[in-house]
Amino acid sequence: MVAMAAVLALLGTALAASGCGGDREALTIYSGRTEDLVGPLLEQFAEEHDVPIDIRYGDTPQLALLLAEEGDRTPADVFWGQSPGATAYLAERGLLAPLSRATLDLVNPRFEDPEGLWTGTSGRQRVLVYNSDEVAEADLPRSVTELTQPQYSGRVGVAPTNGSFQDFVTAMRDIEGEEAAAAWLRGMADNGTRTYANNNAIVEAVGRGEIDMGLVNHYYNYRFLEEDPSLPSRNHQFEDGDIGALVIPSTASVLAASDKKEEAEAFIQFLLSEEAQQYFAAETYEYPLARDVPPAEGVPPLESLRPPDEDPARLGDIEGTARLIQESGLE
Repeated sequence: MVAMAAVLALLGTALAASGCGGDREALTIYSGRTEDLVGPLLEQFAEEHDVPIDIRYGDTPQLALLLAEEGDRTPADVFWGQSPGATAYLAERGLLAPLSRATLDLVNPRFEDPEGLWTGTSGRQRVLVYNSDEVAEADLPRSVTELTQPQYSGRVGVAPTNGSFQDFVTAMRDIEGEEAAAAWLRGMADNGTRTYANNNAIVEAVGRGEIDMGLVNHYYNYRFLEEDPSLPSRNHQFEDGDIGALVIPSTASVLAASDKKEEAEAFIQFLLSEEAQQYFAAETYEYPLARDVPPAEGVPPLESLRPPDEDPARLGDIEGTARLIQESGLE
């Protein structure tokens, strides 16, 4: 596919510029988590474990496509994805190595691959962020499917290329069916839904009144309110079991082609250490997934959430979802 080839070419150029030279003595990590979010944590690992690291940042789905293109020639040892769909895509293609039971046992089984090929490192819930100066709580939708209705025309923002949004659409395809997901996407496009580059841009747009509401991960608005408590943006959770309330883990995995599997797994265990899990809670407002580490103050406990019953390992068709979104007119 020409479009995919172009994406991979552009991404390869960007990675060459952002990486640390591809030093094969270093542990090479392909990270779908952004540098401003996790850079300090990576520096801490390198210092504490005396391990040189080569970090290559990029968009999670595009990094997965690049890894599939590289195959056993990849320099990557670890793939740290923003969301599980891209990781499941790699698992389905035999590109990941199994993790040890010692690593997998650090996290609740609901946040690990059934075959032990990846584990969750932190979690987020899909929510609707809204401007409380413009929208009464009673007027908020109970289900994400209601956003195609006329009363929400031109008032909603989404980030179609965002990995978490794509995982949400893949989950909708899996739970509700292909036709229902395609109809919802077309309905959103026809309803004048605004598109943005990422979740940050959506929360900013809601805060300044450009749009009334948008679909994001829960933690973004907490970070904005930490910077400016006067902002009118608030998180709205969809009703129990609604597809819009999906809980999505960030995932970490070891590449099958890696010759540094021991160091790679040590990095993943570091991400699941109490210190790193507390970092996710305190600095990013994500849900710690290691046992017995609580979320940040004010964030609803993970066990209180009532998401739909969806296995993250079933979210691997990232190409099919990207195609469906493109065909809908949202991009």
